[in-house]
Parts: sequence; structure tokens; C-alpha cells
Amino acid sequence: MPTVTPNYLEMKASDLPASKAFYEQAFGFAFTDYGPEYAAVEGGPVDIGLAAGPEPIAPMPTFQTDDLEASLAQVKAAGGKIVHEIFAYPGGQRFECLDPAGNRLAIYKPG
Repeated sequence: MPTVTPNYLEMKASDLPASKAFYEQAFGFAFTDYGPEYAAVEGGPVDIGLAAGPEPIAPMPTFQTDDLEASLAQVKAAGGKIVHEIFAYPGGQRFECLDPAGNRLAIYKPG
């Protein structure tokens, strides 16, 4: 069984610059930009990402795994609905799924 650890929270930002400014001013966060549509606060016990998007939705918990393919198989076997199969992004590779209540989750392997 793969080791899976929650360590990231991703939120949508309809106005990414305004959201970044809020978190910088309200909490002193320092963002790293990963292109024009994504920024992250890294280095804490839980990192936070802001993804440009048209509407705020519930935050997406993100879990780090040491075996992405085994985690995908495990999620499928547990009845999770896969909404994005494994894909590459600047932090590595990940897939996204829904739990039985419809909460969106991401599971990734750095790389």
C-alpha cells in the first residue's frame, strides 16, 4: 500500500492578483508564480496553491504519494470517481478524483 500524506491545499481564485495580494497582506505569505494562472506558498507544514479560475469552489485537498499508479488503483478500488487521469504539471504528476460525497481531491507525486 502506498504512503499518502495530506500536505497541500489548492483553492480557486477568480482574480489571481487580488487573491495573492490579500494573502500577502493579511498573512504575510510569499508566493512563487508558476505561470500566469498559478501561484503557491511553499515551505510550511501545508503548502497553499491559488489556481486562476472563474468561480470559487471548495478547496481541493492535495495528498502526496510515493507511488502514484498504486494510489490511482487504490482510489478506483475504493469507489472514487476519477475526473483527471494522471497528468504532468510543474510540481510533478498527479490525478484528481471525487470522493463519495463529491469532494474533489488531488493525489500527486513530486518530480
